[in-house]
Amino acid sequence: MAVSVAPADFALFEGERIVVKVKIKFLQKPSCTTCRKAKSFLEKRKVELDLRDLGKDRLTVEELDKLIGKRDHRMFLNTRNELYRTRKMGQDPPSRDEALQLMAAEPNLIRRPVVLCGADMVLGYDEEALKRIAK
Repeated sequence: MAVSVAPADFALFEGERIVVKVKIKFLQKPSCTTCRKAKSFLEKRKVELDLRDLGKDRLTVEELDKLIGKRDHRMFLNTRNELYRTRKMGQDPPSRDEALQLMAAEPNLIRRPVVLCGADMVLGYDEEALKRIAK
């Protein structure tokens, strides 16, 4: 994916702008069918992915806190996860701090994949949003 970057982020070479190829961060579990579908969708569009296996390289509480930012932490919870269902998180959602702790300890509780390109983020398989990121 070639993106023309902001003036402060580009270099000039003999008066020409350099176009920087941006890697899209792709947080996944390789065994996840939704992750495989989204990965295939992006790779068909020749997008360069920076892959992170959440099962092997878990997100810390601090990384999750930064990733979620000011967004509603509940949208990052995987409603298909057994822990989500057994704890009835849909009816009684955990606090933000508790959710961060739970997701750090149990990466399957994180809605996947998480696709990041600059300030843009896509959770799960959202074809229209992935198309926008893959431009």
